[in-house]
Amino acid sequence: MNSELRQQIPETPSSDRPIRLVVVDDHHLFRAGVKAELVDHCEIVGEAADPTEAIGVIRQSAPDVVLLDVHLPAGGGVAVLHMLELLADPPAVLALSVSDAADDVVPIIRAGALGYVTKTISTAELISAIERVATRDAYFSPRLAAFVLQAFADPPGRSDEDDDLQSLTPREREVLHHLARGYAYKRIAVKLGISARTVESHVSAVLRKLQLSSRHEVAHWAACRGLIEPPTEA
Repeated sequence: MNSELRQQIPETPSSDRPIRLVVVDDHHLFRAGVKAELVDHCEIVGEAADPTEAIGVIRQSAPDVVLLDVHLPAGGGVAVLHMLELLADPPAVLALSVSDAADDVVPIIRAGALGYVTKTISTAELISAIERVATRDAYFSPRLAAFVLQAFADPPGRSDEDDDLQSLTPREREVLHHLARGYAYKRIAVKLGISARTVESHVSAVLRKLQLSSRHEVAHWAACRGLIEPPTEA
């Protein structure tokens, strides 16, 4: 696993300077707390609250490590990792979440995160995790080791996902794509040349067929399957 990942990531940061870190989390108070805890150990070069903002900050600041919340709006942390694949020199990513469930751990690791820790982690452990990931080494708590092995031992199954997508009409797939990227109903209506009421009807069908209950779940579902492309417009 590590050898495959190392082939895709740049050189490690120099030991004579602090690790350059970007913090990505949709809760401002949490970001502020993390920065306060890490400011004496890392150079905080940026922060962001959603995938699109994160990619802009990462491109501008060129960090060594991105501390990435798994459950972001508009596609989650997986969406950020998919966008990072387009960068010539992507940073290492340490995923951070309140969850240690396999459904959260496995997709983010398969998408390219080098490590995964939960938000109950101590400051000392978090610093250690960031330092490990900055050297292009993986970092996972022992509790998560089995999930990490699962992520790379078993190829991701696509048959059920293909069946789910096949259940949607072409128009419903278009609506799914725009909904997962965080677009409002009115914006989707304009882009597709249909009424907002029709969009609402399609959204209801998408939620029913995919057995989802909210816009956030749609975004997470699509991002975990690599169905969300990086935005092409501001």
